[in-house]
Amino acid sequence: MSEAMLSKVRKLLAKAEDPACTPAESAAFTAKATELIARYGVDRALLAARDPATDPVGDRVVDVVAPYARDKAGLLAAVADPLRCRCVRRARGDGFALHLFGFASDLERVDLLFTSLLVQAAHGLSGTAVPAGEHPAAFRRSWLAGFARVVGERLRAAEAGAAAERDAPSVALVLADRSDRVARRVTEVYPRLRTAPPRRLAGTGFGAGAEAGRRVDLGGRGVVDGAAGRGIAR
Repeated sequence: MSEAMLSKVRKLLAKAEDPACTPAESAAFTAKATELIARYGVDRALLAARDPATDPVGDRVVDVVAPYARDKAGLLAAVADPLRCRCVRRARGDGFALHLFGFASDLERVDLLFTSLLVQAAHGLSGTAVPAGEHPAAFRRSWLAGFARVVGERLRAAEAGAAAERDAPSVALVLADRSDRVARRVTEVYPRLRTAPPRRLAGTGFGAGAEAGRRVDLGGRGVVDGAAGRGIAR
């Protein structure tokens, strides 16, 4: 991402993360940042189809730590998958090491968006009262699950919208090929990878978290490591 665009996206996301921002203002800032990120992703994919050296497949490891490490890992996976990255979770201490695979430009987009959404989720949780008689941790885990679910759905729709704007059959083929190449890389590194069973959450915060995910409002268009362990209170 060019320095000028990177600076603009970071400024927009920083405004969205500001706790003094109203939900509507935060949504507007995030929508614009996501629009820029999504268009950039399609542009880089098309450029790499002509010159693969400009955007190689790579990987990186992101550490997420307690509290709520599993839930933060779920948010990262919800961001990574629509942006054509794959995420492998490995236990590490009281948290996880998330091994991300993807093209360089897509990994960059995941970093930017995940870090901002993690901060916004923390702000949303801090402003949501835990119902009387409910265990706070159970409520917050289910809240984060709802938030991640909606964010992932919105990103998937947004990425599809950004690709459709190009109105060229080759775009779908290029993006599908990128996804396939990332999947092959994961298989090379983890040939015996198993899918984790779905979690069962007891809290009642899923609906409130999903609503917060809708307020993030990724604009209908698609869109560091150290930050992954911070920001969500016990």
